[in-house]
Amino acid sequence: MKFLKKLFKFLIILFAITIALLYITDTDYLIKAVRTIYLKGHTTAFLEDYKNFENGIVENGTPQPWPNHKDYNLAEETENLKKINKTNGTIAYVIIKNDSIWFENYYDGFNANSQSNSFSMAKSYVSGLMGKAIQEGYIKSLDQPVSDFIPEFSKGLAAKMTVGHLSSMASGTTWDEKYYSPLSIVTRAYFDDDLEKVMLGLTMEKEPGKSFKYSSGDTQMLAMVIEKATGKKLYDYLTESFWKPLQSENPTLWQVDSETHDLVKAYCCIASNAKDFARFGKLYKDHGKWNGKQILDSTFIAKSLKPVYTDGQMYGYGWWLKTIGTKNFFMMRGHLGQYVIVEPTDNVIIVRLGHSKGNNNKVGQFTTDINTYIEEAYKMLNK
Repeated sequence: MKFLKKLFKFLIILFAITIALLYITDTDYLIKAVRTIYLKGHTTAFLEDYKNFENGIVENGTPQPWPNHKDYNLAEETENLKKINKTNGTIAYVIIKNDSIWFENYYDGFNANSQSNSFSMAKSYVSGLMGKAIQEGYIKSLDQPVSDFIPEFSKGLAAKMTVGHLSSMASGTTWDEKYYSPLSIVTRAYFDDDLEKVMLGLTMEKEPGKSFKYSSGDTQMLAMVIEKATGKKLYDYLTESFWKPLQSENPTLWQVDSETHDLVKAYCCIASNAKDFARFGKLYKDHGKWNGKQILDSTFIAKSLKPVYTDGQMYGYGWWLKTIGTKNFFMMRGHLGQYVIVEPTDNVIIVRLGHSKGNNNKVGQFTTDINTYIEEAYKMLNK
């Protein structure tokens, strides 16, 4: 009995020392990581983790449901599609043809209105909000210096960094995109309750605007620029700029760092569903128009869907670009395989949401699952 008491006392002391060390070393964000992710059996962020964080509300207006295609759900999933959906834990697979729902299916207890984490698909929304801010005169152009909004980046190489560099992933900062390291800046940004402080701690690695380097930090800094330019919280600006005008069926949530600081995790973390995510793909497919109204400047969209750097042919301004054969796709992409894939010539939108993108955890590169989701959709469409 004395041994157990001593052991219990030792464990309490050890626990107290560990917590103290986390605060002393400014890694106390790991406490939140353990509580919200690791103790729930996950090794990384997961689809429904938004329930464990503070969120800003993105309201919807008058909803306009997608119409069903005349051939709605007549096709069956191919065997390859069934296999990858099961293996990778797909929760939603939707094919939209000629602006109508041609096929939809949901899995693992999720349904058409279930919310799940967008992860980096949010980057496309932030880039769109940048375009909207330029259109409305809050930001002068893609070439406006970041230092006009964040004076902490006004010296040395940082003074050359522009708003456009942030949207095209060419800031030149030291941000390092490591998802699975508990001590990486990505993990700190996800769990720290003062995200602005984390961002202001970045330094410059190289001259901005010279080359592509996938960086969630660029999108986060861009969000800070947009908020300072507009004087609006980003979740409110998304509400008025896109979520309501695009007549989304459901309100949504955008994770924030804390109730105190209320800064959105702009590089990720919009909780919505496949068909409402697809609306943003349709807006870009239709050159910024929705029901005949110009919501976003068509010239900006055209520029967004072209490569910016020779070493980044797969990326424009907030959108991924991929050619398969004669077909040219642009897409929103997120961690664990969240995709909104658009082929404008065929007027096809493919949405896949799920728990995994397979064994390939490469960051900032196309993984083989994307080809499968596209190829199997076209097999279904062409039967």
